[in-house]
Amino acid sequence: MSTVVAQAQHIFGLCARVANNLCFFDEQIIIFPCGNHCVKYNVDQKWQKFIPGSEKSQGMLALAISPNRRYLAISETVQDRAAITIYELSSVPCRKRKVLSNFDFVVQKFVSLAFSPDSKYLVAQTGAPESNLIYWMWEKQKVMAIVRTDTQNNPIYQVSFNPQDNTQICVTGNGIFKLFRYAEGALKQTNFQRGEPQNYLAHAWISEDRIIVGTDMGKLFLFESGDQRWETSIVCKEAISETKQLEVMQESESLIEFPAPSSPDMSSEQLFVEKSESQNLMPKVSAIAAYSKGFACSAGLGRVLLYEKMEEKDAYRESREIRIPLDQHSNDPSQSDKQEILCMCFSPSEETLIVSTNKNQLYSITMSLTEISKGEPAQFEFLMYPLHSAPITGLAACIRKPLIATCSLDRSVRIWNYETNNLELYKEYQEEAYTVSLHPSGHFTVVGFADKLRIMNLLINDIRSFKEFPIRGCRECAFSNGGHLFAAVNGNVIHIYTSTSLENIANLKGHTGKIRSIAWNLDDSKLISCGTDGAVYEWNLSSGKRETECVLKSCSYNCVGISPDSKIIFAVGSDQTLKEIADSSVLREVSAFDVIYTAVVISHSGRMVFVGTSMGTIRSMKYPLPLHKEFNEYQAHAGPVTKMTITFDDQFLLTSAEDGCLITWKVYDKDGRGVKREREVGFAEEVLVTKTDMEEKAQIMLELKTRVEELKMENEYQLRLKDMNYTEKIKELTDKFIQEMESLKTKNQVLRTEKEKQEVTHNNYVEDLLEKQSRELQDIECCNNQKLLLEYEKYQELQLKSQRMQEEYEKQLRDNEETKSQALEELTEYYEAKLHEKASLLEEAQDDARQQLREFEETKKQIEEDEDREIQDIKTKYEKKLRDEKEANLRLKGETGIMRKKFSSLQKEIEERSTDIEALKGEQVKLQGVIKALEKDIQGLKREIQERDETIQDKERRIYDLKKKNQELEKFKFVLDYKIKELKKQIEPRENEIKAMKEQIQEMEAELERFHKQNTQLELNITELWQKLRATDQEMRRERQKERDMEALVKRFKIDLHNCVGYIQEPRQLKEKIRALFDKYVQQADMVEIVGVDTDLQQEYVRQREHLERNLATLKKKVLKENELHRSDNVRIMQENVSLIKEINELRRELKITRTQVHDLESALRLTKKLRHSDVSEAAPTLEKPTTVGIVRLNEEEETERIIEMQRLEIRRLRDHIQEQEQIPGLHPPGRLPSLESDRALENTSN
Repeated sequence: MSTVVAQAQHIFGLCARVANNLCFFDEQIIIFPCGNHCVKYNVDQKWQKFIPGSEKSQGMLALAISPNRRYLAISETVQDRAAITIYELSSVPCRKRKVLSNFDFVVQKFVSLAFSPDSKYLVAQTGAPESNLIYWMWEKQKVMAIVRTDTQNNPIYQVSFNPQDNTQICVTGNGIFKLFRYAEGALKQTNFQRGEPQNYLAHAWISEDRIIVGTDMGKLFLFESGDQRWETSIVCKEAISETKQLEVMQESESLIEFPAPSSPDMSSEQLFVEKSESQNLMPKVSAIAAYSKGFACSAGLGRVLLYEKMEEKDAYRESREIRIPLDQHSNDPSQSDKQEILCMCFSPSEETLIVSTNKNQLYSITMSLTEISKGEPAQFEFLMYPLHSAPITGLAACIRKPLIATCSLDRSVRIWNYETNNLELYKEYQEEAYTVSLHPSGHFTVVGFADKLRIMNLLINDIRSFKEFPIRGCRECAFSNGGHLFAAVNGNVIHIYTSTSLENIANLKGHTGKIRSIAWNLDDSKLISCGTDGAVYEWNLSSGKRETECVLKSCSYNCVGISPDSKIIFAVGSDQTLKEIADSSVLREVSAFDVIYTAVVISHSGRMVFVGTSMGTIRSMKYPLPLHKEFNEYQAHAGPVTKMTITFDDQFLLTSAEDGCLITWKVYDKDGRGVKREREVGFAEEVLVTKTDMEEKAQIMLELKTRVEELKMENEYQLRLKDMNYTEKIKELTDKFIQEMESLKTKNQVLRTEKEKQEVTHNNYVEDLLEKQSRELQDIECCNNQKLLLEYEKYQELQLKSQRMQEEYEKQLRDNEETKSQALEELTEYYEAKLHEKASLLEEAQDDARQQLREFEETKKQIEEDEDREIQDIKTKYEKKLRDEKEANLRLKGETGIMRKKFSSLQKEIEERSTDIEALKGEQVKLQGVIKALEKDIQGLKREIQERDETIQDKERRIYDLKKKNQELEKFKFVLDYKIKELKKQIEPRENEIKAMKEQIQEMEAELERFHKQNTQLELNITELWQKLRATDQEMRRERQKERDMEALVKRFKIDLHNCVGYIQEPRQLKEKIRALFDKYVQQADMVEIVGVDTDLQQEYVRQREHLERNLATLKKKVLKENELHRSDNVRIMQENVSLIKEINELRRELKITRTQVHDLESALRLTKKLRHSDVSEAAPTLEKPTTVGIVRLNEEEETERIIEMQRLEIRRLRDHIQEQEQIPGLHPPGRLPSLESDRALENTSN
């Protein structure tokens, strides 16, 4: 084996024709076919790892990944035989697990594969004419069942397993939708097709028994257990604002970054097919992928629709649309998004959707972006970069930069960077590109197109042509190693040009057939060429002649190379050999072993030779060439290799092929000789930029700087204004809060004094009770001997009474708790409603702030804090009340416990003495019990009367306070009425100004119409002058024709006169000839005189023409000036109209705000009037019925408190609105409203 090793480094491309050509290995790594490899590509870290195809493979046909992401199945054709290779993805590198190649049945190819849910079984569908479905236990290579799915040679597109069942399989194709179940060692069909057969292109399982299927007529069918449940049709829509997208993309000048990238252009045949498809209203559903919310499907060219399940119905609705974006670099941007989507795949977390198209492009989108873009369709982005969509015909590398240039039949030229593995530049053209060559500096490139040969600059963001050569269909071109010359092939001729003056210095002729390849030697003194005529020529550029030649008519050469010492020529061709040629003779021929070599390249060290084959493989061998089969062969491309080159430092081998893929190979020699050459100078980083581009960029930067300065000044001014406003607001708020804090402090002090008083009264009451209890105990002890007989009966009565009292206390406690809980719930509901109202007001304020200014945010926060503080205060107040009630209840429970203990002790004593005193003291005890009961009732009634009196006094005080507050509100009403009048007075002049502005706009429109009429008149004058000019041109042509006729006549006369001079010695004949001349030309002579006379007329005509031309030029200048004036006037008028419309809108907005304020004030005033009448009407009955109304008054008190609080908040809100109106320029009402605190202070002083 050879010691020269090549290892695949990176692949640029995609094989779109492979079925199911996209699958996720995990959240970051995807797998797709490229060339004769499967690529594992990490989306985040941008690295690639490769799974090479089988040896002697003719290309991949289908992929399938197992549900557990451990195995990958690849369908291939190996030496005209179908084979399935299963790789284990978990191992590094991926290794072959099984190869299924020896079959007991006839098979040409496998068109679709699928793994079972447990990854133990594999199902494969063969192509026509067999159309068999094979069910494998793949680890044992055992065929479990086989069935024929079609007998009419219809194409079958997809097979799949039920995601929950190993035994159920779905097959779709043209007119085929079949469900099979594996049972009893055979596959049996479980469904029967009903209705008209459709061309089913794709399907996906969305649940255990449901399948969604798409057709080529844009229809989606939902089948459940084989029966149709739902159907819908996709309608083709035009892209929204397509022209706007094109304009935006044309403004962008960057070709290095791809914000809205696109795919290459299509061929003319594809364009015709896709145009006819776009006219069809029913787009193809060529790919479907299921996810948790529903499914995604392709909807024609460049569209993907997301469907989500409807909850109430057993159906799906369209939720989002995703489109392939337009391409500003395409030669026809409007058609650049018309790509058919072949495959789509969701990531395991369903965060990313990736699709592949028929133009070998990969697009991705983050699913969260589809949620954000509501209204307009979301846009795909390139997963990596735009790729070639047609065979690559040209390949070149340079010396000073790590750049690769490629051109393709997709009419594009692309510049790649093999260090960063990225696309640097690309551009599409109107013609197909056949060959490309890079200047050693990396700043220029020569490209051969179908119509011309162009030399172009590689700018920072563009590929710009600066010279064209009339060479049609140039198939080969190459810069010299020094870069001072370049050669271009024109059929069987080689043209040599200089790179400095771009002159043609030599034409090398000698080939009789088309030239297929050219190569420069190391010092650029010689050029090697080969062609289809079987000739290999070595040209000397100093003399322009060929030095050596080797002709073999039976061989059509494909490629030629030369050794670094310029002594050996390597050539490959159709005779399946690699030839070494020196001194016009073949030194050695190395067999290719039944393949055709299509390309050859020699390393700059001269020790490595690489060849490409028609099978797409790459062979590496060392020099001198081996006689036997001593080389390394690598699976590379899925088509014949078209071009090969090696970098100047011998580190990388570059190959391209007809499959549209570009592969970079890392090259090293196991012997380590001459491969790793350290670069003395690093790669250049310079780029070309035109002067106009630099000036435009500088101008834009200057404008942006000035704009930034203006924005800075404006922002600083706005910040200063806001700071001033905020300081004023903060000052007002601090004053307000200080006053409120002082009022709260005084209120707190009052409450403390009341609490101390209550504590003193309570302590006195407790002491009195204790004293009374002690006296009673002494009396009882003194009278015990007298009361022993009646004590038992008293005990029973007391027990019953205590039970009743306990029940009453418990009932009263429950009533108190219920009333307290009810009051607390009412308060919480009230304040929750209030909070909801405030939240809605806050949302409206936020919406207004987004549209206008953010000045209300601080005020809103303060209002929220005030409300929270008030709620907290009220909450603490009622919690305190609740605690007091609980303490009272606990105290009463303690007293009852003490009484129970006393009763138990008394019971013991009574039981001891009951036998002695039962008959003696019964009557006395009864009387004493009655007296005590009556005394307790009297005390209870007195306490109740005292409490009622206190509540009546409190209600009267509250009525007095409400009257005071009503008077205060009347004052506010008067001030607000005055304010409303002032605002109405300010609105009227604004309306008059609006009316005047409208009249001015009408006058301007009339003036504009007059200008339009003048323009039309001037256009008529111009057309009239053009007609006159055309008439003068016709007259001039007629005069020129006359002049030519006269010149011809004079010439004929001279000839005849010359003939007459020959008879000067013969007078008679001379006389006859002269007479004949007279007869012939006398009339023409008169015409000559007339012409002579007409010369004056002609001169006059010329003078008139010059005069008219001068007048026409002045008229043109005048028309241009007037057009410019009209345009400036129109611009000025439009600007004035815009400003007037803005001012009108502002006035309307102010008018709307003032109207809402007036409405709010009127509603507040009506509410206060109603409350005042209700309070006056309810005052009389409260005095008449104190015992019954006291309980009713308790609810009225709460209601009045709520109403007063609502009015207070309403007044505060109105004050805030008035302050905001005062801040609006142009609205300065006289005076300010007095604050609530100042009014209260005045009231207190008056009282």
